[in-house]
Amino acid sequence: MRKIIWNRIYQEFGLWSLAAPPGILVLVLVILMRIVGGMQFLEWIFLDTMLRLRPPEKPDERVVIVGIDEKDIEWVKQYPVPDRKIAELLTKLETYKPLAIGLDIFKNVPVEPGSEELAKVWRENTNIISIEKIFPPKEISPPQSLPPEQIGFVDLFSDEDSKNRRYLLYTTNPRNEKEDKYSLALQLVTRYLKAKKIEFKTGKNDPNTMMIQETELPRITENFGGYVGINHGDGGLSILMNFRNNYQPFHVVSLRDILNKKNENVYAKLLRDRIVLVGNRNLSTGDLFYTFALSTLELKGQIYGVDYHAHVISQILSTVIDGRPMLHSWGDMGEYTWIVIWGFLPIIIGRLTQSVWKNLLSIALAGVCLFSYGYVMLWLWGVWIPVAPNLVILAVNGVGLSAFAFYQHDKFLLSQINERQNTIQHTFTVIHNGPLQTLAYGLKHMRAKDIPDEQLLEQFEKLNLEIREIGEFLKLETLTSEESLRLGSGLILELNRPLHNLLYEVYSSTLERPDFEYFQILKVKIRNFDPIDDKYLSMGQKRELCLFMEEALCNVGKHAQGVKCVQATGIYHANQYKLSVKDNGIGIISKLENKGTKHSKLLARELGGEFRRESLSPRGTICELSWKPRKVF
Repeated sequence: MRKIIWNRIYQEFGLWSLAAPPGILVLVLVILMRIVGGMQFLEWIFLDTMLRLRPPEKPDERVVIVGIDEKDIEWVKQYPVPDRKIAELLTKLETYKPLAIGLDIFKNVPVEPGSEELAKVWRENTNIISIEKIFPPKEISPPQSLPPEQIGFVDLFSDEDSKNRRYLLYTTNPRNEKEDKYSLALQLVTRYLKAKKIEFKTGKNDPNTMMIQETELPRITENFGGYVGINHGDGGLSILMNFRNNYQPFHVVSLRDILNKKNENVYAKLLRDRIVLVGNRNLSTGDLFYTFALSTLELKGQIYGVDYHAHVISQILSTVIDGRPMLHSWGDMGEYTWIVIWGFLPIIIGRLTQSVWKNLLSIALAGVCLFSYGYVMLWLWGVWIPVAPNLVILAVNGVGLSAFAFYQHDKFLLSQINERQNTIQHTFTVIHNGPLQTLAYGLKHMRAKDIPDEQLLEQFEKLNLEIREIGEFLKLETLTSEESLRLGSGLILELNRPLHNLLYEVYSSTLERPDFEYFQILKVKIRNFDPIDDKYLSMGQKRELCLFMEEALCNVGKHAQGVKCVQATGIYHANQYKLSVKDNGIGIISKLENKGTKHSKLLARELGGEFRRESLSPRGTICELSWKPRKVF
């Protein structure tokens, strides 16, 4: 038992050593591609897709956008909107007592009239944050009259596919390394949370990030999730965007709505203790960014800059106050362990299924499970796990290399087993129709003592010679590709000849055997074999049909007591070939199904035909094989 187990283990190890290396090579190549950044585009696509498929979320009441649209510009009748109108808007907004106002419009150059009025509004209201752009190639200065604590930068970085997925919260001033710069969103969030008496601290697990209450903001590192060697602006703190998925994630009002002084009670409730963002929501300014993470955008694939900043503010507030997860990822060790596990999965599936269609179905199911798991992890816990590399490995290994290698290896092993079984069956048939018949003849007369010892000795010498001849024939057959068949009479047939000629030789050679006593009393011998096109039969089938004829005739010689006539025919009629042997002996005595009968039934099944062996009336037996010839490809 132990030996069988060890043999099985050794065989399995040999199988894996042959079939698994292609799959492991694919796994290694995918990992190397990911390390050098070759998987980034696919991983970004799957990230955007999973974010887009999330269920709708409730609007965030804490953020309100005052969007200057095309109708506002027509109403003001001047573009850019003059500083006086902006000052009037900010003054009106302050009457509703918001906690912070962000003006997402560059004011480095005055737009008269009204620059002095706007400067006065800024001086009198320290909760108003203006903007600047600090990174090249196009730097834009903030209003000169504002202190640094009322300025936030609005630089956004795009990925190599031109999509915006990241947000830089703070960084070192590119012009002065001793000075820190803060984004518009962070300046506004800071004022909102301080009003709620919520403090900012340095992160515990990651000292390079910030912690708000007990929540650390996940920082995008150089290799974060699907990113490789990411540059996020001279250090600082970048976060991954977790957009609020809703057709109207924030309340949006227009400039003219506020200045027309309509619905003041509604706006008083809507804007009090809120963060208000003022910015352009029109195509004229070109303040647009790109994302496929939202299916609810007014402009497909494009989002207004002011809306982008609103999503960042909402994301941080929702995390700190509501427990909505920010997007983060596993470390490199966890990600590559995950990839390796999924790298071996299609190899294991290919080994277990051992079927092309079962393998394809299993791989498809595994792919659905992988995507679903990645989606659930991102939606419920905000974890961005590798999906794209694993799907690539599943596709290449599962559908291609590993499964095909295991399948082909199993097919090869199965063919070897079938070949061995066929060899055993063929050897048994040759021995059964030759030496065993000679042995039976000798034993019968030895028991009856009805022939001289010298004649018995001749029979056993003949038996010895037949066994040796069979051994030499089988050795020769294993060393040559020539198709041949050795009959029990010792005659060797070349199977590449027409079938009807082979059947004639089987018939004549078998009936001439002296070891079958009932052949000696035959009076009538009839034979007739119609030709059949060899394209309808393989060499193996021709071999089996010759053995069928020999077996049927041997049964007549052994069991057909009182036989006077034997008729062997092969008749082709109505697209059917009937190969039969009839005799007029005593008929079938035993109802037991011998090995020859079982083998004939298997041959009939292979040919798609029928086999029958039965007694005839008033005397005799028929052994018949019938089938419809079908072309062999």
